[in-house]
Amino acid sequence: MTLLSLQDLSLSISGLPILNRISLSLEAGQVLGVVGESGSGKSMTALSVMQLLPGHCTLGGKAELDGDNLLEKTEAELCAIRGNDIGMIFQEPMTALNPVRTIGDQVSETVRLHRSLTRHEAEGIARRTLDRVGLPAGQFPLDRFPHDLSGGQRQRVVIAMAVALKPRLLIADEPTTALDVTTQAQILDLLSELVSEDDAGLMLITHDLAVVAGMADRIAIMKDGEIVESGETGHLFRNLSHPYSKTLMAASSHVPDRRHRPTRSELRSEPVLSVETIVRDYRLPRRSIFSKPGTFRAVDHVSFEIHRGENIGLVGESGCGKSTLSRTILALDPPQHGRVVLDGETFSTAAGGDLNRLRRRIQVVFQDPYGSFNPRHRVERLVSEPFHLMDDRPDFRQRRQKVEDVLEKVGLAASDADKYPHEFSGGQRQRIAIARALITEPSLIVLDEAVSALDVSIRAQILDLLADLSDRLHVCYLFISHDLTVVRSITDRVLVMQAGKIVEQGPTEAVFADPQHPYTASLIAATPVLERALEDRENRSRNP
Repeated sequence: MTLLSLQDLSLSISGLPILNRISLSLEAGQVLGVVGESGSGKSMTALSVMQLLPGHCTLGGKAELDGDNLLEKTEAELCAIRGNDIGMIFQEPMTALNPVRTIGDQVSETVRLHRSLTRHEAEGIARRTLDRVGLPAGQFPLDRFPHDLSGGQRQRVVIAMAVALKPRLLIADEPTTALDVTTQAQILDLLSELVSEDDAGLMLITHDLAVVAGMADRIAIMKDGEIVESGETGHLFRNLSHPYSKTLMAASSHVPDRRHRPTRSELRSEPVLSVETIVRDYRLPRRSIFSKPGTFRAVDHVSFEIHRGENIGLVGESGCGKSTLSRTILALDPPQHGRVVLDGETFSTAAGGDLNRLRRRIQVVFQDPYGSFNPRHRVERLVSEPFHLMDDRPDFRQRRQKVEDVLEKVGLAASDADKYPHEFSGGQRQRIAIARALITEPSLIVLDEAVSALDVSIRAQILDLLADLSDRLHVCYLFISHDLTVVRSITDRVLVMQAGKIVEQGPTEAVFADPQHPYTASLIAATPVLERALEDRENRSRNP
């Protein structure tokens, strides 16, 4: 019997059409992949199943769970179903978790809402569930708080909350988008195990085609609130017929065209950035009143150079020290040992006017452009913010002209300077962030997970833009990412970081083709690759 059946599901909010006659089904023990770009209706489909919709909604059609239409249920009946029969895993675990409550409280809360159990009995179920999702009691007692955990560990807590009562249907909305490749592989393996052990159905919402190719039994591709194509995973990928599906497939393996590569003379010239034996320690809490505080070494004697025209990738798992190293490079944190040299001048210990002058030469693009913008300011003010670093700041007319020029360089219109951030899509906001980084004509731009949260087609556009800017303006990039596919497509050289150290570095293609360090090999093996996933699926079907 079909576990979940959506029949002509339509949704509008305040008269605006969101979903248009969505029809799909999911069997127990199977995985259904729902794929599409932001705004395609993936998450709204999941929220319609859960009946977690905003006000002024009009919902039509059917959403049946084991033949029972969820659209006809009262709110009290739906509360009994959510968490018990349907579990949902949200994209951002830190947002889904309550920061002031322990992980034990949050997992046991789901149990106590649906079962007449004592607190002790509910905590027993919470403990067993956390053990089941890979958070053993010895390392992760129930009194730990979310901020004590890494991103992957927090995602496991969210999964534990969703599966504590072994629901028949699991909905996972982009559960691995912000995770590094090894943690992503662990979470996906965990979800597969839970589906197999509990004979549950899993609706996996993602924009990563390689992930669904490796996990899903069936796939539905969505665009503008409609399903444009669906079918069995292997057959669908080998026989895509809709233009939008083909565009997604092409974008997922897109490699930007770089016309200029660093020449030998550029590589032999004085480096733009020189990182010399950087050490960065953090103090740990005292274990007792009289004990000395310990230290944690986040960056351990790291050295490398970036030359004119070079794009360098920095990869590694969460907690390896990438972000701490980037903060030190940007002179936001002082090193305990070593120094950072920018364009031949010491940057890490610069102060006052010298610090501002050097900061003009190095800029940063963050992962979430919306979070790094003040939503009350227009684009002109946001893009021109770095001008405060300049002694000879342009006047109003010059500033406006420079802002318009740089917006056009990144593929936006000059008139966009008068708009607010909320008027743009995610990809457009990232272009604005890149424009802000370019406004002072820097020598180096640090890109911290700058494309990890973008859809595949928008990611391809941003990578093309970065490659074009590198060619035209000869700006260098330090590309920090957990997405090895992106790093491979745009960088000349790659640095692999583990436990605060650079364990391997070299030309990008050489490192990917023949990794010398076991950690590098494990990262590459854990990276989802679409063609490899399809080949593995075909091999399993031939040799069940």
